[in-house]
Amino acid sequence: MPPQPTPSPAQDRAVELSFVAPAHNEEGNVGALVEQVGAAGEATGLAFEFVLVDDGSTDSTAARARELMASRPWLRMVRMTRTPEGSGGGQSAAFYAGFRAAKGRLIAVLDADLQNDPADIPAMLELLEREGADMVQGDRSHARKDSAVRKWGSVVGRVFRRTLLGDTIRDTGCSLRLMKRDVALELPLQFKGMHRFIPVTARHLGYKVVETPVNHRPRVAGETKYGMGITKRAIPGLIDCFAVRYMRSRRRPVDSEEVVRELAAEGVEA
Repeated sequence: MPPQPTPSPAQDRAVELSFVAPAHNEEGNVGALVEQVGAAGEATGLAFEFVLVDDGSTDSTAARARELMASRPWLRMVRMTRTPEGSGGGQSAAFYAGFRAAKGRLIAVLDADLQNDPADIPAMLELLEREGADMVQGDRSHARKDSAVRKWGSVVGRVFRRTLLGDTIRDTGCSLRLMKRDVALELPLQFKGMHRFIPVTARHLGYKVVETPVNHRPRVAGETKYGMGITKRAIPGLIDCFAVRYMRSRRRPVDSEEVVRELAAEGVEA
């Protein structure tokens, strides 16, 4: 029988930090991703886990993840079960499933394509605690080398979001973020495209969101799965802005508390 891995002291405790990443056909990246997340988790000093969400992959992403799980007790995999044939259900749905599978009081979110750097998470954790924030949103704008057309599209998108939603987040498309579990579970991610509005929705819900510069790296393996061209993003993105604005106007507080019967008022002696 092969020797069993010895968990680190951080892994012996109840999970405090959950990394969550959706993956669709990322067989060329999943190995490095797991290694980098493991290193980042150890650097935090917290008991951590990594929940990889297999979003309808048709390659060996799931098989590769199962191999890695054998020697990493902190690695878990969740598979989406009702995805369209040959494709994934999308990032919003995958995040929704991953957040509900996560056990940590804090949830770190990143893409599986290695463009987000897990090594940024320890600093984001320190910022969250120092600022008393509920979410830290990554900002890649200083590091991206986009074409003029893409930059123009980003500017237009920010103008629409600011005008319609009051959204001042600079890089709302960056998936690298850290949030408290309560925030993650309130996000209406059952709806397609809502992952692009995570920071502004958190603010609408009353949570404190701060931004911080993070690394941005070029994709080295595989192809973009969740991205779309400028023309295909612009119109759906504008429609989504109106949808989010409508949902915000219709949202109502759902907080409640139980009223305990007072024994004296019922004529019963304590």
